[in-house]
Amino acid sequence: MDVRDFDFDLPPELIAQEPTPQRGASRMLFLDRANGAVIDETFAALPELLERGDVLVINNTRVFPARLLGRRVPSGGAVECLLVGRTEGAEWEALMHPGQKLKAGAQVVFEGARTLHGEVLDRRFHGRRSIRLWTEDGCSVDEAVDAIGHVPLPPYIKRDDQPADRDRYQTIFAQSRGSVAAPTAGLHFTPALVARCVDRGVKIAEITLHVGYGTFQPVRVERVEDHRVEPERYEIGRTAAETITAALREKRRIVAVGTTTTRTLETVACEHRDQIVPGTGWADVFIYPGFTFRVVSGLLTNFHLPRSSLLMLVSAFAGRERILDAYRHAIADRYRFYSYGDAMLVL
Repeated sequence: MDVRDFDFDLPPELIAQEPTPQRGASRMLFLDRANGAVIDETFAALPELLERGDVLVINNTRVFPARLLGRRVPSGGAVECLLVGRTEGAEWEALMHPGQKLKAGAQVVFEGARTLHGEVLDRRFHGRRSIRLWTEDGCSVDEAVDAIGHVPLPPYIKRDDQPADRDRYQTIFAQSRGSVAAPTAGLHFTPALVARCVDRGVKIAEITLHVGYGTFQPVRVERVEDHRVEPERYEIGRTAAETITAALREKRRIVAVGTTTTRTLETVACEHRDQIVPGTGWADVFIYPGFTFRVVSGLLTNFHLPRSSLLMLVSAFAGRERILDAYRHAIADRYRFYSYGDAMLVL
């Protein structure tokens, strides 16, 4: 399958640079995957589009301020560091700039309300570094990062982060710290809308998948089948597993809120004979057209980048042509795209 089959032209002005003035005020494109019908809705209509007994599975990961701005020691040259994830103890995997100057042994410092020290340990693939971080004032590294770090907005948002992003680039479900990107389908929810879903008899199940920088990883190959997605850490609790399992047994719909949730559920089902079991692991399944979905029967998501693995996942769920037709409709009707953009519901 050719990666070019998942290309489309998007006017740059449709890439949302800011969230809506109020959470939950986005538009929502509803796609009936049985017949391809497309209906323009608002996100506020979601509860009425769901049925009693449906299970909404959401990702309760919390984004941490993973972007650090500092200087080299002793030269004072500017340094930017995006923490991709902790690997072991005080060691982290990071993307760093300027890459050529930051060789093994380079010392850096990040200062603000707290001071964080770092040492580059080695170079890794695609410009990544292994870096050791520590403090000298008794606070933890996580506390220092939270105090001086910046919200890691996606690269297609062409502005600096603002204080308001600490709230808006975080879902209302956020609990478990560990993501460098938000599970953006969850950004639309408000407590009032969740309450309306519950009042209609919809059940809510929470799982955790820590979104890594790989969510923005370009597909660098020509054949879709040659691509590999980066594994991301997940955790499913017993209550969520039981809720989802009961729905599967009773043939009720499982509506995944986001591609992160979808990958988690389908990874677990692939590894456990179509069952959802509690536990932790690494979501590493690459979902593209031809994939057999074992758990997910509904998908709430945002609009995704051309040629991206996320667009391939949505195409696997609803059909490539139907998704591309829906995207053409969204573009013609001036929907807002990507992380701070509008939503799409596929049932």
